[in-house]
Amino acid sequence: MRVAPDCPILFCDDDLLIVGKPAGLLTVQGKGADKQDCLLARLAVDYPEIRVIHRLDQDTSGLLVFARHLSAQQQLNKQFEQRRVHKQYIALVFGHVAEQSGEIDAPLRYDPLHPPRHIVDYEIGQSALTQWQVLARQPKSTRVLLKPVTGRSHQLRVHMQLLGHPILGDTLYASEAAQKLSPRLCLHAESLEFYHPVRQENCRFTWPAPF
Repeated sequence: MRVAPDCPILFCDDDLLIVGKPAGLLTVQGKGADKQDCLLARLAVDYPEIRVIHRLDQDTSGLLVFARHLSAQQQLNKQFEQRRVHKQYIALVFGHVAEQSGEIDAPLRYDPLHPPRHIVDYEIGQSALTQWQVLARQPKSTRVLLKPVTGRSHQLRVHMQLLGHPILGDTLYASEAAQKLSPRLCLHAESLEFYHPVRQENCRFTWPAPF
C-alpha cells in the first residue's frame, strides 16, 4: 500500500506533508476488511509518524495536509478550529446556475434514517456556510468555485443540492440525470491556505481539478 503516482506528495518538510488524494480512496481506515486501504495507511509506509489533520469524503479528490509531529498537529488543528484555514473547491453542478455568485447559510445534521446522508435542519443542525461563484457555464452543467466557511460533513454536496444544482456524479444527493453526466463525483479540493505550524509563514498550495 505504498503511495501511488495518483497520490502525489506536493510538499514535504520536517513538519508537514501536502498530499493529493484521488477520488475513490478513503482518507483514513474505515470499519471492515474492504476499508483498510486508505491514504493514511499508504503514507505511513514511508512516514510512520504521520498525523491526521482533516479529511475528504472518499469520492472527493483534492489536497490534504498531514502533520509530522504532535506540535505541528496541534497548531494546525487550532487553525482549523479558528477557521483560519482557507479552502477552495472546484465543482461541476447540474444545469445552469442563474446568478453569478452567492452564499448558502443552512445548518446541517446527520440523517440517521438514511446513512450516510446529511440534511438541512434549521432547529438542531450545526451552522454551515458556503460561498460560491460561477466560473463557466457548459451545455448541461456549470463550473463553480466553492468556499466552505465552515467544514461540516457533506456540506458542499448538500448545499449545492439545496441550491437546486447538485454536483455531477453525486450518488447520494443528485438526481439520476445528474449522476449519469459523470462517472465520478465532480468535487475537488483545489487549494489550501494556512500558516506554517513552525515557521508561521503563509502557505498556499494548489492542485488542479482533473475534470
